[in-house]
Amino acid sequence: MAEPDEHGRFGQFGGRFIPETLVPACAELEEAFRVAWADPGFRGELDRLLIDYAGRPSALTDCRNLSEQLGFRVLLKREDLNHTGSHKINNVLGQTLLARRMGKTRIVAETGAGQHGVATATAAAYFGLDCVVYMGEVDIARQALNVYRMNLLGAEVRSAVSGSRTLKDAVNEAMRDWVATVEDTYYCLGSVMGPHPYPWMVREFHRVIGDEALRQCRELLDGDVPDVVVACVGGGSNAAGLFSGFVDTRAELVGAEPAGGAAVGRAVPGVVHGSMSYLMQDEFGQVQEAQSISAGLDYPGVGPEHAHLADIGRARYESVTDAEVLAAFELLARSEGIIPALEPAHGLAWMVRAREELAGKTVLLNLSGRGDKDVAQVQAITEGDPAALETVDLDRMPGDPL
Repeated sequence: MAEPDEHGRFGQFGGRFIPETLVPACAELEEAFRVAWADPGFRGELDRLLIDYAGRPSALTDCRNLSEQLGFRVLLKREDLNHTGSHKINNVLGQTLLARRMGKTRIVAETGAGQHGVATATAAAYFGLDCVVYMGEVDIARQALNVYRMNLLGAEVRSAVSGSRTLKDAVNEAMRDWVATVEDTYYCLGSVMGPHPYPWMVREFHRVIGDEALRQCRELLDGDVPDVVVACVGGGSNAAGLFSGFVDTRAELVGAEPAGGAAVGRAVPGVVHGSMSYLMQDEFGQVQEAQSISAGLDYPGVGPEHAHLADIGRARYESVTDAEVLAAFELLARSEGIIPALEPAHGLAWMVRAREELAGKTVLLNLSGRGDKDVAQVQAITEGDPAALETVDLDRMPGDPL
């Protein structure tokens, strides 16, 4: 997990598949990032913000109750404890610092579950930048709390009403905005996807997760590393950050995808949002709609570096159902007093299913966000609210896996 090649590719994946109007903008961004990332002053200011503002380093929690119940040792990398409640703040602070350095006065972003939108609105308020966040109409309804938080922070939330009205469509709208306003606007993309340099740049801003986790695990495990490292994957930014710390160790890397959005599992290459990666598409090459109980994983593609890791066999990607995720959500809450976001609950759901395979091992899960934003949705689902049940594919519900 080093730099991509000169074409912005990881193996066969990545690159730039963008309109001519955005080629100069991406080239400008790449040059600005390279110069900034080599500047000790920029890195020092970002490190200070991550410590004093975001609250890093995030804790490593040894889950004794859950470990006893599952039959293997469970460690959590607590990105849920960061300011704004998820890993997203790492990337956003880096990108807004870069935007300010580039002289941009306006930030646009996309968001699914709202966590990237909240983090972007937070950083924009801190730096005094105008902020517009695009969010799918469906996600606005199921993540009302995060919409209010963005508005409270001074951001304008614009609804994406085309297509599936979820994350994919929010990205489309944010990119259209960027094309039209590129002179003064910075596009703060929220995951390791999009045209080069975004997949590489976002991973580098999240590398702090893997670097911290590796150091913490070695301290806890007497110099050793976990047997398995797990993270949820939609676009895959939290997983890329965590995996970067362990890719050169003996640890097995596992990404957990939603069953209704398993782009890696389908292993069909395609182009979406400016890069080549694995993509959900039909026999005619048309993008298929993803489905997930989690707004943050409701995406038909995956970051190109994840496609590359799967292609070379360094990481494996497993899909889990909505029902398994709901059971894992409740399991962590009741066993450890920690309510996870639905996104990282996908990772725990796979761990529960694979407990025979994992017996006696040490497993690290990236708890990429807290579940405050999801409690109302889960409550409505469990109480049988028909509107909430529309977000769950009942055909995939095999019953309680616990």
